[in-house]
Amino acid sequence: MDWLGEHAWAIWLGIAAFLGIAELVSLDLVLIMLAVGAGAGAVTAAVGGGVGLQVIVALVTSVAMLALVRPSLVARLHQGPDLVLGTKKLLGQRATVTQRITGLSVGQIKLAGETWTASPYDENDTIEPGTTVEVFEIRGATAYVHPVPELDS
Repeated sequence: MDWLGEHAWAIWLGIAAFLGIAELVSLDLVLIMLAVGAGAGAVTAAVGGGVGLQVIVALVTSVAMLALVRPSLVARLHQGPDLVLGTKKLLGQRATVTQRITGLSVGQIKLAGETWTASPYDENDTIEPGTTVEVFEIRGATAYVHPVPELDS
């Protein structure tokens, strides 16, 4: 029993290691926070704190980690760019007119390496071949486009 009292830090360290390894299975970031608390208990034991103090330090550290660190860490891991799929990824992209587009007849554009049927977003526009346009909307297989203004130099 003397060994346990003299080597309490090793027990705390073993608990921390076990919780750290168990975190690799759960991936919830809860067990790793508890492992940090056990590490704080190990430090307290190594500097000569009593068993009661070790338990209190481990509990307070674990609760603090769960309340203060874990939420921001989880939020950071879950943030990232939104995944845009389908025709929505083409909105806002530029294309080149390959066949005249008017409000009365659909034309064609070269968009993302593919040929699309296109209509002007403004029914009164007439867009000639070679003009750069921006895709405002896609309905079905038709892109609704508007010419990109060119700066004269």
